[in-house]
Amino acid sequence: MKRLKVLQILIVLSIIMGGCGNENKENQTSQKNTSQKVDDDNKSSKKETSTTSSNEEVEVSPLPSTYQELENLPAGKDSERIPTLTEEDKDKVVERFKDLPDIQNNPSKKELDYFYQELLKRVQRDFKGPDSLIKQMKFQSFGDPEIEDSRYQFKENLNVEIILDASGSMAQDVGGTTKMDAAKEEIKKFVESLPEGTKMGLRVYGHKGSNADSDKELSCNSSEMMYSIEPLEDSKFQSALDLVQPNGWTPITLALNEAKKDLSTLKGENNTNIVYLVSDGIETCDQDPVAAAKDLYDSNLKPIINVIGFNVDADGQRQLKDIADATEGIYENVEDQASLKSELKKIQSVAESWERWKRKGKQSIELKEVQNSLDIFGYITQESVKVTTEKTQIDLFLSILANHGKMDTESNTYLSEKNREYHEWMYAEVEEFEQELRAINEKSYKEAMKALEQKYNINTQ
Repeated sequence: MKRLKVLQILIVLSIIMGGCGNENKENQTSQKNTSQKVDDDNKSSKKETSTTSSNEEVEVSPLPSTYQELENLPAGKDSERIPTLTEEDKDKVVERFKDLPDIQNNPSKKELDYFYQELLKRVQRDFKGPDSLIKQMKFQSFGDPEIEDSRYQFKENLNVEIILDASGSMAQDVGGTTKMDAAKEEIKKFVESLPEGTKMGLRVYGHKGSNADSDKELSCNSSEMMYSIEPLEDSKFQSALDLVQPNGWTPITLALNEAKKDLSTLKGENNTNIVYLVSDGIETCDQDPVAAAKDLYDSNLKPIINVIGFNVDADGQRQLKDIADATEGIYENVEDQASLKSELKKIQSVAESWERWKRKGKQSIELKEVQNSLDIFGYITQESVKVTTEKTQIDLFLSILANHGKMDTESNTYLSEKNREYHEWMYAEVEEFEQELRAINEKSYKEAMKALEQKYNINTQ
C-alpha cells in the first residue's frame, strides 16, 4: 500500500504541473482505450433533464461495486487531462461542464448523487481488469510443456496470418504519418525478423472502391490475400505491401471468413496457427464479425486469434474486444507506430521460442516469471495512475465549480467525500490484484493458470 500511496502523490504533482503546458502529453491510452459495453441503465438515465428541481426528475445509478462493472463503463468524453492551473483554465472548466445538473439551490442528497454520477460519466477512465494481463501471460508462455491447451503447444509448423484493415480511415494521420504507412512499415520489419521456417501470410480488406455510399457493395465484398502463407521472400512481400492503399469500407466479417479458407489445409494437429486482426474501426458492412471470429476459432485449424485496434474510437474498441473475448484472444489498442511495433514484437518472441524448440527437438521453454513480474508491475502501475488521475481531476473540478458559485460548501464537502470513498475502493481492488497476481506467478504454470481462471473466470466461452 505504501508503494501505491507514493505513486498517488507523484501523479497528483504531475497533474498540477501539467497545467503549465504539459497537458498534451496525456497518456493517449487513457483517451481512447475502451473496449467496454454501455450499460442500458446508464443510457436510460440520460433522458432525465440536466437541471434538477425535485427528486422525481432524477434517476441515480449505483456506483460500480466490482472491478468488472468498472471495466464495463465507457471512457468519458472528458477523460483526457484538462488544464486547471490558471484562472483562464478554470473559467474554461466551468464552461465545459455548464450542462451538468444544477445543484445551486439547496440540493437533496439524491440530487448530489445524480450530479456526481453525471460528472463521473464525463471523466471516466478506461479501467481494465486483470483478465487481459492473464491472457498476455498465457501467450508469453507459449510452448511451455505444462500447457494443456493444444493451441499453445508448439507444432512442427508455425503459421502467422495478419489481416490488415485497408478501409479509407487508415489514411488518417497518426504521429506524423498515416495509419496505413505506419502499419506497412512495422509489418515489413516484423516479417523480416521472423526466424527461418516461419510461414507468413498477409490479407487485406476494404481496399477496393471508396468509403462513399455508392461504393459500399464493391468495398464490402473486397478482401484479398496479398501474400500467401509461405516463407518470406523480401521483394515479393514488399511488392504486395506496395499495392495496398486505404480506400473503402470495413468488411471484417468477410476477411475472417476468408482467413479460414487461407488456413484450411493447415490443420491444428500439426500446425501452430496465429491470426492477428489489425483494424482501426468497427465492421461497417452490416455483418457479424464476432460470429465469424468464433467460427474460425472453433474450427479444426485451432488458431489463436489476437486483435490490434489501431487508434480506435470507443465503439470500435468495444466490438474489437468482443471479437478477442469470443476467441479467448488478446485485444490491445495501439495509438501510434511505436506501440504497434511493440505489439508485433510479441509474435516475434513466440516465433523465436518456436525456433529454439525445433532446434532442440523437445519442449524446453521456461516460464517467463521475470517478464510476468514486469507485466504485473506495469498493469498495477497503469491502473493506479488511472485511479489517481480520475480522483484528482474530479477533486479539482469540484473545487473550481464551488469557487465559481456552482455549489455551496456543504455540497462540495459531500461530493468530495463521496469521491474519496469511491476511489479508495478502487485503490483497494488494485492492491488486491497485485498481491494475488504476484502470488500466482510464483506457482507452476499449470497451477497458475488454473488459479487465475478460477479467480477471474477468463474462459467463459
